[in-house]
Amino acid sequence: MNPEHERIPGATNDGLPVAPSMAPTLENLALPRHTAVVDRRVVFICALSIGIALLAGLVARLLGALIALVTNLAFHHRLSLEEVGPMGHGLGMGLVAIPVVGGVVVGLMARFGSKAIRGHGIPEAMEQVLFNESRIPIRMTFLKPLSAAIAIGTGGPFGAEGPIIATGGALGSVFGQLIHVTADERKTLLAAGAAAGMSATFGSPVAAVLLAVELLLFEFRPRSVIPVSLAAATATGVRAAFVGYAPVFPLPELLAPGGTALAVYIGVGAVVGVASVFVTRLVYWIEDAFEKLPIHWMWWPALGGIAIGVMGLVEPRTLGVGYSNIALTLQGQIVGKALVVLCVAKLVSWAIALGSGTSGGTLAPLFTIGGATGALLTAVVAWALPGHAIDPRIGALVGMAAMFAGASRALLTSAVFAFECTRQPIGLLPLLGGCASAYLISSLMMANSIMTEKLVRRGARVTSDYRTDYLDTLSVKDFATREVVTLEARTPLADVRAFFTSGAPSAEHQGYPVVEGDKVKGVVTRRDVLTSKEAGHITVGALVRRAPIAVRPEDSLRQAANHMVAAEVGRVVVLSETGKIVGILTRSDLLEAHAGRLRAERRRERVRSPLAPWRKSAPDADPVPM
Repeated sequence: MNPEHERIPGATNDGLPVAPSMAPTLENLALPRHTAVVDRRVVFICALSIGIALLAGLVARLLGALIALVTNLAFHHRLSLEEVGPMGHGLGMGLVAIPVVGGVVVGLMARFGSKAIRGHGIPEAMEQVLFNESRIPIRMTFLKPLSAAIAIGTGGPFGAEGPIIATGGALGSVFGQLIHVTADERKTLLAAGAAAGMSATFGSPVAAVLLAVELLLFEFRPRSVIPVSLAAATATGVRAAFVGYAPVFPLPELLAPGGTALAVYIGVGAVVGVASVFVTRLVYWIEDAFEKLPIHWMWWPALGGIAIGVMGLVEPRTLGVGYSNIALTLQGQIVGKALVVLCVAKLVSWAIALGSGTSGGTLAPLFTIGGATGALLTAVVAWALPGHAIDPRIGALVGMAAMFAGASRALLTSAVFAFECTRQPIGLLPLLGGCASAYLISSLMMANSIMTEKLVRRGARVTSDYRTDYLDTLSVKDFATREVVTLEARTPLADVRAFFTSGAPSAEHQGYPVVEGDKVKGVVTRRDVLTSKEAGHITVGALVRRAPIAVRPEDSLRQAANHMVAAEVGRVVVLSETGKIVGILTRSDLLEAHAGRLRAERRRERVRSPLAPWRKSAPDADPVPM
């Protein structure tokens, strides 16, 4: 390690006050050697998450009942909670007016209630997690499901999953605002509510946990994953109490894929990945077109309602949630021309309606479009390659999951969700391969997903990488400077100032520990000494304003960095168990440690020659420009 030289000009705040609990000192060096994975606080958050999940499960049933009520009123003119679709309405051309009225109502709710009800819910929840410490207004807990019920019940081609995920997240956030919790704990409660909403809708607890990790938590830590998992399991139990454990999309026995069939399914996933890019860009192109209209955005959902009604006349199955369309596609009961019409009409009505800013989910429409695309592609290949056990039903399964994987970049969520909704283990391998290829193609062709594009347009930076904290894997002892230049507390200031102006290499540091015998009294900086108005005969020890910020050699660099930030200092001293100074760690040392990660990512090297594996060869480095 290199000695600590002047690396951080001006980064000296050692004299600023800090709360005693924030700064480990010689008198109070009670730092945990290892951070606990979980603690009693996590048990409390788990209990809250279970309670939120029970509520979210009931809200999911309530949302389903609201959608059924609005559908019955709007299309069948009766007061009933029977789960029926818009088809069989007998309204003729009057059908077009129904979604228009629904759009007007949703627009008014957004204008005078909350603008946040517009859209499919997940990007809005992501925004609160990333930029508002997971604080969602309490009115969202009833405005979002109510607006979604009106939009879907009047024919909107949406799924109920987005609104219930948003509503469950709002429930968790509200609990986190009413109870004294940290911002991280509030985020966990929001994610638990969202996962519970998804589980209560589809009975897919594992996929719900993965969705929370990939789209809301942006981390995988026991203290957050455990409460979310308990919430998802609880909400699934609530769903089972109402409707049982049967899969949402039951499938007959599928054909086991051979090598050729598996390659076909992976290829179908890649093609659907291209389609997911087109679908995402189409939605935002339509949204941009609405932005240019010379009317208030409150009226846009009504215009979107016209497209919903017209497409409903062309293909009535595009109206409403459409989960039955997904099931029939997976079972091979919608084929050929009917499948093409359903796919195109659903895409047009959903893209225009979503772009208009109404309230509704994206998962069910994407599944419908992707499933139809996958079934059609696989049917063509099966006709061209007979005798290879290529099953269009598996193609539909892969297509619907790949469409969501490519559009949302939620790879594991998509594969596991399709598996949990069908309970077909034969489809799991094709699902993994197809979703991975769709994810790859989408990532190559499109910078942002359908979930994050809206946030990026608002100037936010959203990352999709989930990595181990690199600094948490490194120890202080490996990067701290061991040859520490110290100042004796009894040394006069005049002598210290003369030392600083001597030009000696050891006089160019920015901070110096002040010692009395074997004990460290504190830290002073060049600025403290050179700008002090004290007389020259005053000792340097008189400038020490507090005990030093200290870490142990075994502590991680993340712990050290946290102490620097909390205490607003540019360096910490490294103390042994006996309180003896054994090193000093600066911000420059942290940057030097982080440079190791950059080198690991960007420096290409051949460690051994493939032509002579029996002989050691020197690394053949190929630096990548930084």
